[in-house]
Amino acid sequence: MPWSDLEDEIDRWTKAANVALRILFPSERRLCDRVFFGFSSAADLSFMEVCRGSMIQLLSFADAIAIGSRAPERLFKVLDVFETLRDLMPEFEAVFSDQYCVFLRNEAITIWKRLGESIKGIFMELENLIRRDPAKSAVPGGGLHPITRYVMNYLRAACRSRQTLEQVFEEIMAPPSGGDRSLPSSPLSVQMAWIMELLESNLESKSKIYRDVALSSVFLMNNGRYIVQKVEDNELGSLLGDDWIRKRKVKVKQHHGSYHRSSWNKVVAVLKLDNNYLASNGASKALKDKLKSFNTYFDETCKTQSNWVIFDEQLREEMKISIVENLLPAYRSFLGKFHNLQDIGKHEKHIRYSVEELQARIDELFQGSAGSAGGSRK
Repeated sequence: MPWSDLEDEIDRWTKAANVALRILFPSERRLCDRVFFGFSSAADLSFMEVCRGSMIQLLSFADAIAIGSRAPERLFKVLDVFETLRDLMPEFEAVFSDQYCVFLRNEAITIWKRLGESIKGIFMELENLIRRDPAKSAVPGGGLHPITRYVMNYLRAACRSRQTLEQVFEEIMAPPSGGDRSLPSSPLSVQMAWIMELLESNLESKSKIYRDVALSSVFLMNNGRYIVQKVEDNELGSLLGDDWIRKRKVKVKQHHGSYHRSSWNKVVAVLKLDNNYLASNGASKALKDKLKSFNTYFDETCKTQSNWVIFDEQLREEMKISIVENLLPAYRSFLGKFHNLQDIGKHEKHIRYSVEELQARIDELFQGSAGSAGGSRK
């Protein structure tokens, strides 16, 4: 059956199971007790014969869901079936309490546990999906990768059923080998932390596709920032803990630093001069050559990075400010020394940018191109 049709069937099953266990079977139980008043064994046997077929049909549907596909997108409906059976357990205990019906009650418990195993299996399949996601082509402009959006939105949605998932993962689980031992140690938090570790490892592999180290850092910055935003202020963040979030924020800052070292620091380095250099006879020509080199590096860097993307507006502004604070003082100082040359007149034509024009070009960075953000940031 197509999954879309099966989703509708699960909704119908949920309503039917509640009506059967809360209304129809209790009514049938009372009727059997009244008809066979004084003959409890006959009442029990009659009730079992009347209800067995319908109950087995309801349980068989739940069992089919439990043993069906463990594709990640099925989690939420499997949770619905699991929660329905769990919430109806008191009714199972009350209605099917006699010796003839005990097998139905036991079967319900078995299938309920099987549904729990199916939920665990779905999370294992999510892990496999992350592991198998290939690092074939780079996201244009170093934007958000689809696997990041998918996993983070999936986990946020899953954590809305935190209480149920805690129940499913309640067995003692050791942290995966190599995992962060400082993480909260509840079974569900360990599971979530392990999935996040797989995702981060996958993104690290994908970042190596970019030949430009600076662009690789932008990619990791974008995806790292998105992960932090999706974790904060919700159940997922509560499970992973404040220390986990803090460490990921530090990582984003580290990628920011790597971006500068591999990009703008090289542009700024062209402008650096020492006093001995200025005192030499060839200072005028050397300054002119450095200015020409700076213009070339700056133009190439701006042209390239104007097509890169920073999806988060605040991060984008922080990036531009850091570039301005790194570059403009060095450029202003260089121009001051350049203007002190005696033969400035014949070299002034090489000054392509004023300080204000330099800042205006920087403001045009990270605009991206169509599709650079890797799709919607939601």
